Amino acid sequence: MEDSVDRHLARWRGKAPFDERTEGIVTRMQALVKHLGHAKAAALAQTGVQDFEFQTLHRLAAHNGTATPTELAAELLLSPAGMTGRLDTLEKAGLVRRVRSVEDRRRVDVELTPKGHDRWMDAMAVLAVLETAMVNALSPADQNTLDNLLKQLLLYVETNSDQLH
Repeated sequence: MEDSVDRHLARWRGKAPFDERTEGIVTRMQALVKHLGHAKAAALAQTGVQDFEFQTLHRLAAHNGTATPTELAAELLLSPAGMTGRLDTLEKAGLVRRVRSVEDRRRVDVELTPKGHDRWMDAMAVLAVLETAMVNALSPADQNTLDNLLKQLLLYVETNSDQLH
């Protein structure tokens, strides 16, 4: 059976200098990420959460519900101003709150509220169903193989990123 990448490769065959297998692998990964992004946005919309909100709540949950704005901005690759705007939106929605640190009154921590935690859990449940449905297109053995191959590729890229840029 032919997929969209097979048609892409056929259109470009002989017209551009690329290794067809490499182009197929990279283009399929890009297409899957795009499909996952669209499906994720639709799934999150069911819970009333936008992706940027989910990402921030997710990072806070990973920090046991409390982190500094600086920590969050670094993990989310946001500027301080971008992080402030995002936190303002989440705070107005009652999903997070800013509190002064008891150790250092100059420091502000961001806390996940119970409402924020519940909203994050709802989104996680919806995403788990979506992601499982997508991955279940493969047998358990193929899922393990794909996971191992992707890990091998990611480890290579992460350990050689300075040579690849």
